[in-house]
Amino acid sequence: MTKIDQGLKGKRVKAFTKGVMREESVSKVVNKIIENDIALQDSIRRGYGNFSAIARMIKPKVEETVQRKVKLESIITAVKRFKGFRGQFFENIRGIIAKSTINVRTDVVKLSIEKTRRNLLAIRNLLAGYQEEFLQVSESISAITLVFDQKLFHEIRSLFRKEDVLEEKTNLAAIIVRSPKEIAETPGCIATFYSQLSRRQINIDDTTSCFTDTIIVVKMEDVGAAFSTLTELISEGRK
Repeated sequence: MTKIDQGLKGKRVKAFTKGVMREESVSKVVNKIIENDIALQDSIRRGYGNFSAIARMIKPKVEETVQRKVKLESIITAVKRFKGFRGQFFENIRGIIAKSTINVRTDVVKLSIEKTRRNLLAIRNLLAGYQEEFLQVSESISAITLVFDQKLFHEIRSLFRKEDVLEEKTNLAAIIVRSPKEIAETPGCIATFYSQLSRRQINIDDTTSCFTDTIIVVKMEDVGAAFSTLTELISEGRK
């Protein structure tokens, strides 16, 4: 082999290697875009997303990220690979959702109070005295939120000073989605519940999770639609 032939071969190898690296870069960018967009993930998972349409939609963002023009066919291929690679991931989510059940508590109240030593002590006593009632407590750095039956409103509200109350809302409903314990190890399940409600333009007033329960608080006027859309999601997962 002459030096000229060796030089041409080396150039071809470098060109091929560079092309492979560029394709891998496009695939990584496409994967990252889809992984950061729940709606796109859902469309691919449920099979109603058109690969060509998705590729055209994300093409400007892909090109902006890689800082060069990218063929539409390359993006379509990357989207298809995402579906194949994530197939089992989506199936795991579907399996968890299929085994979930829903309960609804109507006429609940949300009360947010300032986090102080006095209020923490009051809530500790409250939990001890109302073990048989529906009472959900979540705590942040500066506030504590209680969600409970509306019949207990006046009794519980009287435990806290007016100046400590940050927010109070009545006429709410709590949707309790109970899932198998595998939900703790399966990312994407709770996001799927939220996405389902978002597509129906249902606002989530408050939400928390406790072991295998996902508690979603909505307005009473939205509880029917919220229950219906979550039930449809679970039914679809069981097909």
